[in-house]
Amino acid sequence: MSDFQIIEVENAGQLTQFCEASDLPVLNPDAVARQKADVHWMIVDAKGKINARCSLWWRDVPAYPGQRLGIMGHFAANSAEAADSLLKLAEKQLALQGCSLAVGPMDGNTWRSYRLVVERGSEPPFFLEPDNPDDWPAYFTENGYSIFSEYFSALIPDLGRQPSDLTKIAERIRQRGIQIRSFNSEHFDQELRQIYEVSLDSFDRNFLYTPIDLSDFMSTYQPIRAYIRPELILIAEHDEQAVGFLFALPDLFQTRRGEAVDTVIIKTVAVRPAYQMLGLGNLLVARCEAAAHELGYKRSIHALMHQTNASRKISQRHEAQRLRRYALFAKPL
Repeated sequence: MSDFQIIEVENAGQLTQFCEASDLPVLNPDAVARQKADVHWMIVDAKGKINARCSLWWRDVPAYPGQRLGIMGHFAANSAEAADSLLKLAEKQLALQGCSLAVGPMDGNTWRSYRLVVERGSEPPFFLEPDNPDDWPAYFTENGYSIFSEYFSALIPDLGRQPSDLTKIAERIRQRGIQIRSFNSEHFDQELRQIYEVSLDSFDRNFLYTPIDLSDFMSTYQPIRAYIRPELILIAEHDEQAVGFLFALPDLFQTRRGEAVDTVIIKTVAVRPAYQMLGLGNLLVARCEAAAHELGYKRSIHALMHQTNASRKISQRHEAQRLRRYALFAKPL
């Protein structure tokens, strides 16, 4: 450990090194700068090579009952020894800032990249899924961290088999005057603003929720604008106001593997609280999967569901098969 040097990022050149270190996952320096961490740290060996890195947040962090959270994100390490040095440094710094619980990996909040794959399963990674080397979870647990929350992805292997008990739900939705339509890509920004408003309203009770401003929200969707299929994004409206949405897109990693793209990823389902007891989320999933099937897709992935979220209950109702498990870790300081 004595061979390691601790370096705090203090300028743009060092931030580029932090993001583009060899043997560590590459980050976008502009995106990292926008995420406004309170500090960035690098663990460097005697040859000047970056062996581990992380960013810390303690000012603008999610609220949690009885605790003041310190958040660790942009985590990467190429060895257990480097990870041990990095985590001890992070814990010390967060404790000095008055934090009582270290949480990670999370890039500041849950709108951004967070959690680790802890149970990989047999399916390859899918588009926009977080991924990590298999030894990273042990870096946390061997340093006294435990699982803080769990998340799951699930697979529908045959889109030809749709739930048969949604007729009453569909009729209830129709009688309430709610209409479901596809995303209008010609009005991309306007449609995203509607999705943003629904997201703020529907997610504010979610685990570790933090509000986000519109510009940050838009910046998360702009990079994937070219990949969306409007037929797979649904917006539910009542009295010309969006009350729910479903965001799905093709699994483009299949193309990278030389496969035909036969899978869609249901990334987000959100319904305003006043409409959540109607079964609208179930209907949005069924309508999306029916549309995907008509377009020639064969499978769907229900992605990255928190263990207690309504989306997981919807997925279970659609008889999805567990595909992968993820975890966010925490340690008292």
